[in-house]
Amino acid sequence: MGYVMDRAGFAEVIAALLKDYRIFAPVRKKGAGRFTDVDAVIYDEIRDAGEIELELKSDYAPKEFLTPLSETLLYFTEDEVKESDFDERPVLLFGRSCDLHSLRRLDQIYLNNGPARDPFYERRRKAVRCVLIGCGHSYDNCFCVSMGSNRCDDGYVFSVDLIDDRIHSNVLDGSFIKFFSEVPGAEEKDVLPRFVTENDVKVEIPEEVPREIVRSGLWDEYTSRCINCGRCNFVCPTCTCYTMQDVFYSDNGRAGERRRVGASCMVDGYTDVAGGGQYRRKNGERMRFKVLHKISDFKKRFGYQMCVGCGRCDDICPEYISFSNIINKVNAASREVQA
Repeated sequence: MGYVMDRAGFAEVIAALLKDYRIFAPVRKKGAGRFTDVDAVIYDEIRDAGEIELELKSDYAPKEFLTPLSETLLYFTEDEVKESDFDERPVLLFGRSCDLHSLRRLDQIYLNNGPARDPFYERRRKAVRCVLIGCGHSYDNCFCVSMGSNRCDDGYVFSVDLIDDRIHSNVLDGSFIKFFSEVPGAEEKDVLPRFVTENDVKVEIPEEVPREIVRSGLWDEYTSRCINCGRCNFVCPTCTCYTMQDVFYSDNGRAGERRRVGASCMVDGYTDVAGGGQYRRKNGERMRFKVLHKISDFKKRFGYQMCVGCGRCDDICPEYISFSNIINKVNAASREVQA
């Protein structure tokens, strides 16, 4: 079931949905980029349809709702421990096809990666239903076609495409039809979300990364080029690493809160262990760990690639290091070894 309507009609749909749902979507923030005169598209809770950015690729990923950069998990005193409160209202999370694919990766790590499910992630995940933003064209640095994440045929309640200043929506979940059918002027039509079929950037991932590549000098250039800022990890929709912090309210350390805080395998301190040891001191070693985890180790464990090819890491790197280029370097070096 599909509907086509003008922006005013879509605004009515969103207004009606906001009565029952919290909505998180990409929002264009003036002057919030890396320079004061540069905008940034980030995820935020919206209050009306006019805030939703449908044309630009977001600089940050929708995982920011599911895995906030900083989240208080519990509060403690001398006598008790209390889980933090959580707004249990249902959530609509807008995202492109690659973003919806990324949720499967997050679920794998937080819910299906051992004997216990992460309860703090799970309570957020249970609240979420997805809205697909169609892609009418490929964006800079995207290589989603190579990663097989360019198309999403299910897993969303309805889609949104802005075409010729009109909203085209494919409604998969019957319970949402009422929000569209009751809008004055909405036309019922067959609608399919737009998907990218070709990217300018293409990658080829080797079936097996030879051990020689792990120990080769391929990674040495990143020891000098990478400045270990961690931006690539923080914008990545599938990076899941975090650390824990205890914040004390009193001098005796018996009252406070425990926070889960986003962490990065690319920054100093990530691999520090007791006694001052550090497993990966050089930036090249950190780059090797990140890349091989995304295109090799995760697949060995779960059967599919971790990277979804959104290209955000390339977009944000201040040193213009291209993740897609590294993948192709690994593939070329692997072929040489196996030849």
